[in-house]
Amino acid sequence: MDRLLIVDFGSQVTQLIARRVRESGVYCEIVPFHAAQEKFAEIDPRAVILSGGPNSVADGSGRRSARGRRGLHRTAVAL
Repeated sequence: MDRLLIVDFGSQVTQLIARRVRESGVYCEIVPFHAAQEKFAEIDPRAVILSGGPNSVADGSGRRSARGRRGLHRTAVAL
């Protein structure tokens, strides 16, 4: 079964995204950004959706996104 991981950076529509993915017949899990690397290793997803809100982009420090994506960009998984 194909698996998809949704990494939540504080988006208001993360649950809606997950529902639409599940309605299309794909198994998915939502995980907070700080636990993404562990969950990624656990379920070995075929693709990853990064779901963020305006604060995760406008923060300026980049700490939230860098910490959550660490290691994910080195994989052969679609982001």
